[in-house]
Amino acid sequence: MSEKLHWGIIGTGGIAHAFARGLSESKTGKLVAVGSRAQGSADKFAAEFAIKKAYSSYEALLADPEVQAVYISTPHPHHAEWAIKSAEAKKHILCEKPLAMNWAEAHAIVDAARRSDVFLMEAFMYRCHPQTAKLIELVKAKVVGPVKVIVATFSFHWPRPFNSQSRLTSNALGGGGILDVGCYTASLARLVAGASMGLEGPAEPIDVKAVGHLESTGVDGYAIASLKFPGDILAQLSCGVQVNQDQSFRVYCEDGEIVVPSPWFANGEIKWKRFDQKDWEIISFPTERGPYALEADVVAEHLSKRQAPAPNMSWADTLGNMKTLDRWREQIGLSYESEKPENIHTLTRRPLKQKSDVKMTYGTVPGLSKPVSRLVLGADFAGGSHREFNVIADDYFEQGGNAFDTSWLYYSWGPIFSDKVLGEWMKNRGVRNDCVVLAKGAHTPDCNPQKMTKQLLESIEMLQTDHVDIYMLHRDNPDIPAAEFVDALNEHVRAGRVKAFGGSNWSIARVKEANAYAKSKGLAGFTVLSNNFALARMLSPIWAGCISSSDLESRAWLVENQMVLMPWSSQARGFFVDGRVAPDKRDDPDMVRCWYSEDNFKRLDRAKELAKKKGVPTVNISLAWVLHQSFPTFPLIGPRQISETHSCVEALGVKLTPEEVKWLDFQA
Repeated sequence: MSEKLHWGIIGTGGIAHAFARGLSESKTGKLVAVGSRAQGSADKFAAEFAIKKAYSSYEALLADPEVQAVYISTPHPHHAEWAIKSAEAKKHILCEKPLAMNWAEAHAIVDAARRSDVFLMEAFMYRCHPQTAKLIELVKAKVVGPVKVIVATFSFHWPRPFNSQSRLTSNALGGGGILDVGCYTASLARLVAGASMGLEGPAEPIDVKAVGHLESTGVDGYAIASLKFPGDILAQLSCGVQVNQDQSFRVYCEDGEIVVPSPWFANGEIKWKRFDQKDWEIISFPTERGPYALEADVVAEHLSKRQAPAPNMSWADTLGNMKTLDRWREQIGLSYESEKPENIHTLTRRPLKQKSDVKMTYGTVPGLSKPVSRLVLGADFAGGSHREFNVIADDYFEQGGNAFDTSWLYYSWGPIFSDKVLGEWMKNRGVRNDCVVLAKGAHTPDCNPQKMTKQLLESIEMLQTDHVDIYMLHRDNPDIPAAEFVDALNEHVRAGRVKAFGGSNWSIARVKEANAYAKSKGLAGFTVLSNNFALARMLSPIWAGCISSSDLESRAWLVENQMVLMPWSSQARGFFVDGRVAPDKRDDPDMVRCWYSEDNFKRLDRAKELAKKKGVPTVNISLAWVLHQSFPTFPLIGPRQISETHSCVEALGVKLTPEEVKWLDFQA
């Protein structure tokens, strides 16, 4: 860079002071502003470091055009808010570790940086030091053989005496050892395991086991985790904020060991020896500048690429580390008050509302007065966690999505289930009246009118509403006349509990039977169907009782009757991911059983050809094909990351001619 990068610091705590001192040694950076929640604190900090600009709010600092990059030093629970707002303000971001409270927040931050096209790095300063780079070099060179066992410790005892209001022990401030220092041990163990495996970045553990001690505030005073990586590389991690331990890092290899006496502050040396050697080989690391200065220079060096490569913290590295920390915390039963369903707010702490530039399109469903977004968000993955669903749902709603698919069946999957998660989200956000809720019940073996009624009432209670917009029978029971289901559903329509209804995995013949009876009695009939429908035809049911409507006869009936179809697995469960079949699905027996056929691979090749012509991802061609049918379709989507939601929304803008629709499915 010809000019120094102009930095602003968000927060004025101890770590902010450390970074400011380090920045004075930087070759590339200059501190120009500081923001605090109080003018007095900002003024004091500015005077100490001779800064001209001292702001009494973080917003004011982000509004300063002179500030090009920000260092976020607030307590953990505020990282997501200010990282996302910094990205929106087009500021490059160095955020103190951990990047967020959990993986869900972290992936929202990464997505915000990607969308705003700004640099983002989690501030593990030891990763920017030549000591760490040398450690990875030694591991890759196998100077003492392949890695077998990694032992990493970062632990101290503070405050003394115990103070429940301290940053380190307060639940509200995200205290505890795992998030504060356990993140270091996990990050380096993953990096070393990856180096031993020949990877450019870290490896991810295939198993995590842990134990820990929770303090009276509910945070971990100390905890231990055992990790298993591919190739039987094992790691033992120990951390704490209420017990002193040796702050070291050891790598036990096939022929010897490597020891880093001061891994986290990188102010020492690396030593190693073979088991048949008496003396240690030692490399010292004298540096003219401290680790924070090196960290700031890494940001400037990689600014144009928006992230820094290993051994620095890339976006994928951060997300992998946060996932490991989530698993560690889950093992010891550690969660925070801010993660409880009733306390999960939008990450920016702004009221949830639709953005002004949404690309979502809408359609109508008979029986509903609300427009329905053409893409329906499936809540079936809510078994993961409330926080992950909330992040995805917030973004989906902001993108213009208003329709949600849920089911009583997912209740039985517990301990977290979609009806309850969706209900908590709608209540907390105050958006129930803006949403279209598609609920389901009466799944086999409870597929009868009595069980359906019981489950509907339970779903309504969990959803914290007085009605559902669309109710689907999750399965059919041919042993019961369709008329009995129609009569029961009409009772709920008259009572105002259901606005419209239909069937999921119901055959066309049974829908005809139901609607013929409804018409003869002057009753409401099925207006919605939710069967499988995708460009790749399902060869075998994914689950018992599943039905596809991709066959020509079903399609003709749907066109003739203009029946609304809300298809599940509308993208064939990843079959159309670019690069042929999704790598993680190639060995999935269900993928092979349900989708692998010569005809489907031919459809895939045609989709790839058309995608290249239109300059869009292949998977978006497959979704656009569903959206371009001659009957109304509202595909169910199941994104696990915000970027996947955006990809689906982009598919709404892919235009296909009738000839292209027919060409893609050459058997139509």
